[in-house]
Amino acid sequence: MKIVLNFLFCIGYLQVAAQFAGPVGSPNTTAIHKDSSVFVAWAKSCKVVRGYMDISNPSLGYASYGDSTKAIGKADGTGVVSLGDGGYAILTFTNPITDGPGWDFAVFENSFNGTFLELAFVEVSSDGVNFFRFPAVSNLPTSPQYDNAANMDCSKINNLAGKYLANYGTPFDLQELAGISGLDIHHITHIKVIDVVGSVNPMYGSFDSNGNIINDPWPTPFASCGFDLDAVGVIHQAVTGIVSVAEKVFVNIYPNPFVDEIKIQKEYPSPISFYLFNENSELIMKQEIKEDIQSVDLSMLSSGVYFVVIENENERKMIKLIKH
Repeated sequence: MKIVLNFLFCIGYLQVAAQFAGPVGSPNTTAIHKDSSVFVAWAKSCKVVRGYMDISNPSLGYASYGDSTKAIGKADGTGVVSLGDGGYAILTFTNPITDGPGWDFAVFENSFNGTFLELAFVEVSSDGVNFFRFPAVSNLPTSPQYDNAANMDCSKINNLAGKYLANYGTPFDLQELAGISGLDIHHITHIKVIDVVGSVNPMYGSFDSNGNIINDPWPTPFASCGFDLDAVGVIHQAVTGIVSVAEKVFVNIYPNPFVDEIKIQKEYPSPISFYLFNENSELIMKQEIKEDIQSVDLSMLSSGVYFVVIENENERKMIKLIKH
């Protein structure tokens, strides 16, 4: 019986102590810098509904720092719009976001040190009406209440925007929402970012997907209170209104799986671009394909799964590659 109880205790401890990706600079971080080549687009419009500066004292009024235009375009770490307690922003994009290999988009906040973290839920919609939330998890302590001197461990947070330092986005993978009725993960038109009310008082606070209250700095009764939205960067976007490379241009990549080299065969008069990504959507090679049949040396790669994007200025095709 003692052995069984110890085993069950260990399982429970592991569940409580389970860690997620670490801070910027750590070996297992998922933070993506704003200048990363994985970003292909940024939000084109933003609508903001402000929350109170202090939801427990509405007489103080609403958050007011920045405006909706601050969340449009590329992240810069400084120009932000503050959402206030429970406030939210809805962002749209030139092309829908689609589910691709690895991360699909990232949300940027302006944390100045990576330990004072203002968090937000993230929801997506493929029709602008019905929104679905990423399953957020917070294993942060629920006491004492974090305040303006908060020293938070981001490795205890998952699927909450604001996890990382300014200029580094928190990434999200649409595959996590696959199979949800009413959501097309290959055609995301709207992203909603909703401030987490970090009060540990259940009367005001926000809860994660496991029913745990989320502790983040509160109250912050200032014009710049709540989640400070900097930008949303797109990693995978759907191409609309054009003919795909697969339909218009014959492109064949072989052998697949491969060992050291692949050949790209095309029937297209002009050069096309070749991009190679790893499973984390990081660009590791870019090359121009000019010949009808052109060899690409990939002997330097480790065994695993990779993704090739072939495109010109109007057309794109993605191919999964496997290296033995």
